[in-house]
Amino acid sequence: MKATWKMLVVRTSRRLWFRSALYGSFGVASALLGAVAKPLIPPGIAAQIGVSAVGNILGILASSMLAVTTFSLSTMVAAYAAASNNATPRASTLLIEDSGSQRALASFIGAFLFSIVGLIALSTGVYGDSGRLILFVATIVMIVIIVVTLLRWIDQISRLGRVSETIDRVERATREAMQTLAHAPRLHAMPYTTPPADAVRLGSRHIGYITNIDMARLQEIAKATDIQVWAEVSAGSFITPDQSVARLSRKVDEETALKLADAFAVEDLRNFDQDPRFGLVALTEIAQRALSPAVNDPGTAIDIIGTVTRLLCGWAKARQECAPEELRYPRIHVRALDERDCFEDVYAPLARDSASMLEVAIRLHKSLATLGQLDYPAYRKPAVEHADRALQFSAGALALPADQQRLVELAAWHSHMP
Repeated sequence: MKATWKMLVVRTSRRLWFRSALYGSFGVASALLGAVAKPLIPPGIAAQIGVSAVGNILGILASSMLAVTTFSLSTMVAAYAAASNNATPRASTLLIEDSGSQRALASFIGAFLFSIVGLIALSTGVYGDSGRLILFVATIVMIVIIVVTLLRWIDQISRLGRVSETIDRVERATREAMQTLAHAPRLHAMPYTTPPADAVRLGSRHIGYITNIDMARLQEIAKATDIQVWAEVSAGSFITPDQSVARLSRKVDEETALKLADAFAVEDLRNFDQDPRFGLVALTEIAQRALSPAVNDPGTAIDIIGTVTRLLCGWAKARQECAPEELRYPRIHVRALDERDCFEDVYAPLARDSASMLEVAIRLHKSLATLGQLDYPAYRKPAVEHADRALQFSAGALALPADQQRLVELAAWHSHMP
């Protein structure tokens, strides 16, 4: 249950309304601070601050923040649409959850509420001379915060929604998921083995993608009922009621089965948290869109291949350098990420779509050669298979024999390996 609540808190904190409400509450509290703390200020110090001086500043701040908030919202919506149209809709979630954009918008909303509440409190006379001084100081601090936020927002808004920025965001999210999974490829559970022939099927009540597996909850239930659990799915798997999410060492009552099934979170869309393959799929979709006749942007596809190469090299390095995985859930058996699936997600579609573009095909073969020659045996076989597959696609798509021969030479790296 702890992991479930943690996931819920993390998801909620990424929502735009949450940060806006938090900053708005801070703005309201700051505006009311003067009414609460006015006994702490000597009356003689504050007598020079008039109601009109503070009220004029708050009025300007309120009207300008309302305009800036409206403009920022429209810009962010336009950036989301641009990212969906020019890159991939799967990447728009990263833009929506971007902490920098949310901070800027929340700061503007907080400043607007601060100004409105301050004006209302001033008109009712709850501040007094001492309270107005505190409100005046708080207003100056708020103006400094807004100026700094605006300067950072101007820099960020110039890049928001561009294809290169979207690629960078997807790469960062994918790398983070890969690094996390590399240190616990089986989520701290036992290695997956073939379940006994009499193992009981555990189905799902929902249709959608597995986005999270609550390992602590599974272990708790399995220990309480004295069973072993073999997880048949992982984050990113599409599940239907006729499929098994897990196998159990023996039959359990219906209530326990429902609790076990609920440990596998099912949602309509995949996310990047426990699913690095989703990041690779998103990057591949950006490359595929760039290779389409309507866009015809091979440079972006080449950039994506370089990004994927960097990510997969990072995964191999992390797997080689990380310490042995700590076993926390001895009653749960989980499959580790199969690197062949990562190659299938990226190189199978790109080999097909780039077959007629020599410059992209060259980069693809160089990427496979780099990965296949790493000191990481899990990459060797899939790299060879996809290099051969790419050659077959290009053989029927390239018109010049010289171009075909160049790719054959690039793909000959594996023939010299032991």
